[in-house]
Amino acid sequence: MDNLIISVGRQLGSGGCEIAKMLAKDFGCRFYDSELINMAAERSGFNPKIFARHDENHGALKTFFGPITGFLGRMSSTFYSNSISQESLFQIQSEVIWKAAEESSCVFVGRCADYILRKKERLFSVFITADEEERTKVVSERLGCDMETARKYIEKKEAERASYYNYYTMKQWGASQSYDLCINSSLLGLERTAEVIAQVIRERFSRL
Repeated sequence: MDNLIISVGRQLGSGGCEIAKMLAKDFGCRFYDSELINMAAERSGFNPKIFARHDENHGALKTFFGPITGFLGRMSSTFYSNSISQESLFQIQSEVIWKAAEESSCVFVGRCADYILRKKERLFSVFITADEEERTKVVSERLGCDMETARKYIEKKEAERASYYNYYTMKQWGASQSYDLCINSSLLGLERTAEVIAQVIRERFSRL
């Protein structure tokens, strides 16, 4: 039987990452978020900064390489197009995600894990949202900025996440039909939201 895989998509400031950690603890799963960047870099031999710049942001690679075009000019065109294209980086990260899912039960935050692992029998995907004002306040406190700056930051980052997810999955980021469950963490708070998700997961897979 496949390992249990929980894929958590989330709006910025919704507490999605914290809820994902709670789920990992509850089910005894390994938790993966930004750790995947270092794992992908180690697998490929590329600098982790390349993956970090590309992380859930389709279209960022050109920006990253902008200041070092002189160096790239000395590289073969084959190496640049085949080895450091955004699709290549996504493929490397996908292989890391698949390998982790093969080795143990896991909770993945973002990074299209729901699409990459879509053939896994025991995959459950959830998208976590929260009320806009609450999310803005969380981000404002996290960044130490005013509410308007936080709103603009959220708009920018979520546009990047949506573009990344939509491009690689051919689904719509945040749309209910893209996930097994969508839930608003503002209704019950983070801990209770995690409990509800866990209950749904247990009931879902008790029938398999």
